[in-house]
Amino acid sequence: MEPNGKSGRGIGFAFRALRHRNYRLFFAGQALSLIGTWITRVAIGWLVYRLTDSAFMLGLVSFVGMAPTFLVTPLGGIAADRWNRHRVLVITQVVLMLTSLLLAYFAISGTITISHIVVLSAMQGLCNAFDIPTRQAFVVDLVEGRADLSSAIAMNSMIFNSARLIGPSIAGVLIAIFGEGLCFFIDGVSFLAVISALLAMRIATAAPRKANAHVVHELRVGLGAAFGFPPIRAILLLMAMTSLMGMPYSVLMPVFADRVLHGDAMTLGFLMAASGVGALCGALMLAMRESVLGLGRLIAGGAIVFGVTLAAFGLSRSLWLSLPLLIGAGFAMMVQNAASNTIVQTIVDDDKRGRVMGFFAMAFMGTMPFGSLIAGAMARHIGAPATVMIGGGVCSLAGLWFAWMLPGIRKLVRPIYVSHGILPPLPEGVGSTAQMLPSADA
Repeated sequence: MEPNGKSGRGIGFAFRALRHRNYRLFFAGQALSLIGTWITRVAIGWLVYRLTDSAFMLGLVSFVGMAPTFLVTPLGGIAADRWNRHRVLVITQVVLMLTSLLLAYFAISGTITISHIVVLSAMQGLCNAFDIPTRQAFVVDLVEGRADLSSAIAMNSMIFNSARLIGPSIAGVLIAIFGEGLCFFIDGVSFLAVISALLAMRIATAAPRKANAHVVHELRVGLGAAFGFPPIRAILLLMAMTSLMGMPYSVLMPVFADRVLHGDAMTLGFLMAASGVGALCGALMLAMRESVLGLGRLIAGGAIVFGVTLAAFGLSRSLWLSLPLLIGAGFAMMVQNAASNTIVQTIVDDDKRGRVMGFFAMAFMGTMPFGSLIAGAMARHIGAPATVMIGGGVCSLAGLWFAWMLPGIRKLVRPIYVSHGILPPLPEGVGSTAQMLPSADA
């Protein structure tokens, strides 16, 4: 997080993680599967709103679907450190596929109810609590070390947001012509791509991970690694705040599409896709960077700009003004998220990676359901635009706090960069790297 980060050497350099066969397979499988995932996200939001005509129910369904991510993800992080990550991912993808196919069955048969959506969304959330930290930690296994890690993380964000761009656009057309059931079916089938990619990988058999310690002890160790070291703690706290107050804007998109902008499902698809365009551009920009230097400033700036653009979006009553504002919000959100992920993955110890990434997922995705519930309740009383404006203001203030903390964070992170060869050693007499590193265990 030094101030002099360099930009990358072009588009080809951004895709350097594709040199690794296993990552190429993972990249291709995820690219197809995530399109289906985004089709389902839009379809669920529109279906819930169509069945209930309630902003609060949008928030409630999102809360139920994502709450397990907050409650169970730390255990998922332990599983990522203890078990075979490749095998865990195969299992989670199969379960997610089955839940999407069940949604398709109920929707196509005309028997789907809010209860079906809530139960199946909760099952997906529970599965994601194990899938997300495992997938985050698995990236290092795919690129065989840290050299291309920043490229792999940024490319993961790129495919996620490419799908975020393509999926909602497809969903808007499918919902308008065929209904939500076909969306769920396409999502279920799309999981076959990532499952096939995982099965085609050649993963070296790792030595069995020690699992003698009690789960509570391993949780304590992971908690210490995540929140006992000020740089990681500051990143997680900022991530939690922006996710709690800012990210729920996407849950309220059906309200904006219908009541604020007076559109339909196609309008919803355009709004979701606009945010995806911005996020894709942000991920590409980060992938082109040569090193992690300077990412601290991008984290702070990303949070500030994210908040400002959200507040402006809340004021907009025009689709053609709302779209560029959402592009800016998506760009800033992705810069903050991917830069935070890269720094945490760079400085965390390998034997604690799964647990720390579990807490990272908890901060990023686990707080979203609470934000969705709050946003749904606020929107019912003060309206969706005012709710988004308040959330944007809080995000900007959180970004300013992180910028204020940044000088102290740099002093603690620099020794780790030195130990990894990212920066030259400190001048003699300044202090040894070992003295400034976090303890090896909690």
